[in-house]
Amino acid sequence: MKRDKLSTRQVAQYNRDGYLILKGFLNPDEVEKLYQAGVEDSAINKHAFNVDDSSGKRSKLSLWYKPGDDVFGLLTRSQTMVEIVDQVLEGDAPVCHFHSKLMQKEPEVGGAWEWHQDYGYWYKNEFLYPGQMMSVMVAITEANKSNGCLQVIKGSHKMGRVEHGFSGEQVGASQRFVDLALQNLELEYVELEAGDILLFHSNVLHSSSANLSDRPRWSLISVYNRASNVGYSDSAPSPTSSVTPINVVPNEALLTWETANLKVESSDFLKKDDDVALK
Repeated sequence: MKRDKLSTRQVAQYNRDGYLILKGFLNPDEVEKLYQAGVEDSAINKHAFNVDDSSGKRSKLSLWYKPGDDVFGLLTRSQTMVEIVDQVLEGDAPVCHFHSKLMQKEPEVGGAWEWHQDYGYWYKNEFLYPGQMMSVMVAITEANKSNGCLQVIKGSHKMGRVEHGFSGEQVGASQRFVDLALQNLELEYVELEAGDILLFHSNVLHSSSANLSDRPRWSLISVYNRASNVGYSDSAPSPTSSVTPINVVPNEALLTWETANLKVESSDFLKKDDDVALK
């Protein structure tokens, strides 16, 4: 795992574009450990569910709220990861973990994700400050155009929140505002190698196409929040996770610490029928 914090230029780029790519953040051994955990962890497999896009294609995800001493929790809580999140989030309250999810787009069947802002989901949880929320996507496998990599609209986080409604089993942004954003701002396909990471603001517009290739696209997405940014809605199944400061661990913990599987009772998994948006 890289140990360098973000440069002044990188922080400025994140603020300007709404996202930032960090190449080679994880080494091959760390990536392989994440991949094997995704395959073998019984709690992840037990709590995975499918989410349909508007065409009926399906993506599989598992989502949990409390990071533990499993492989994914150690990455989420690692020192450099938390430090770089702290550099780009607005405010100065402690960094907290809202939730993490393993996203699995399987070959030829993995569905699309509609254009949306993450805050289009989290707004429903009554978080007041989108600048104090962000996601970090870790590429566990290669992501490219053929297997449905993320697409982002540069600078769209500066538009503020736009209206969202349901599209299939997902929440999608107003197509009118998406069209206007695409007319005025630059679209980028975020092609990543395994081990690269993407930091992105909660209001940046993004989507992904279906996986039509013969290769899977797997990623871990961890969502971070400032302790000062309270989700006032009591509908979320784990209302305290987003305001509990992270118990930071050393970077080397991912490879050197003895790890266990995610614990069903303590990780607090989302169930598909929970009355919350699947994001």
